[in-house]
Amino acid sequence: MKRILLGALAALFLFPYALAYEFPKPTATVRLYPEGQSVDRGIVEDGRAVTLGPGESNGLSGEVTDRGGHRFGNIGDDAWIEIFLPEKGNGQMIVVCPGGGYSYCSYEGEGAWVADWCLQRGIAVCVVLYRMPNGHSAVPLRDVQNAFRYCRAHAAGWGVRQIGVMGFSAGGHLAASASTLFVDEATRPDFSVLVYPVITLEEFTTHAGTRSNLLGNRVFREQVEAWSLDTRVGAQTPPAILLLSADDRAVPPENSIRYFRAMQRYGIPGELHIFTSGGHGWGFGTVETTGKDALGDQRAVFSQTLERWLAARR
Repeated sequence: MKRILLGALAALFLFPYALAYEFPKPTATVRLYPEGQSVDRGIVEDGRAVTLGPGESNGLSGEVTDRGGHRFGNIGDDAWIEIFLPEKGNGQMIVVCPGGGYSYCSYEGEGAWVADWCLQRGIAVCVVLYRMPNGHSAVPLRDVQNAFRYCRAHAAGWGVRQIGVMGFSAGGHLAASASTLFVDEATRPDFSVLVYPVITLEEFTTHAGTRSNLLGNRVFREQVEAWSLDTRVGAQTPPAILLLSADDRAVPPENSIRYFRAMQRYGIPGELHIFTSGGHGWGFGTVETTGKDALGDQRAVFSQTLERWLAARR
């Protein structure tokens, strides 16, 4: 993993925009399972278990790979979190789940630049480079819940009073899983930001790659129902904002609409914002940072809308 991360950092200097805009450096990088997936033990500090073990292995071995553009795949034993703390925090923290169809984590636009945006606004960030499910459906959620446990355990020392979750595409499915399938107060997000998320796993409405990578090659109706998160919304589901584009051809807007309607049935505060264009995968990369921006002139509206909504949660 170290070679991959060092290589990714060095690769920044190959891009002209990176000369002026470099990724923010994490305050800390922490492996979720220091002893790997074969030992059911998580992070232990001062003799106390801070997180739980991996639960099960995803069956992947070997080093983390970079598919190019800081898209990290083959994540197994080396699953890790990156903590970013602002100089002057406002009390909020967001656990970020990059997308990638449950095949890789899209670290650049849906991880590092998210942290950059948040730090400028005094928001702490925990980016989760979670294990790929490889057909082991519960594995990514276990990682995110452990990220929450770690952050809750250190929140007071960081000046954090509130921890939410943000996810993109398949990472949006993971963030919505964390918002509907939490197991206790420690793992329940205080709010959710879902950006062009996969919500349902119903065929023809879902994203095919996300569905197959999460559930495996043989899919049963019970699995589809269990992981279609609009059906898992309940009275304790946290407030959420959903942001997406009308012309998204990878993940149909119906996904977000179903989640929003489910929230309405339970009277959960939320907002749904559908931009005219942008397609899929625009994340937090901008012309200044990556040289392109599919949102175009809508970027300012997106940023202002999210900033306003997050401020209202405090």
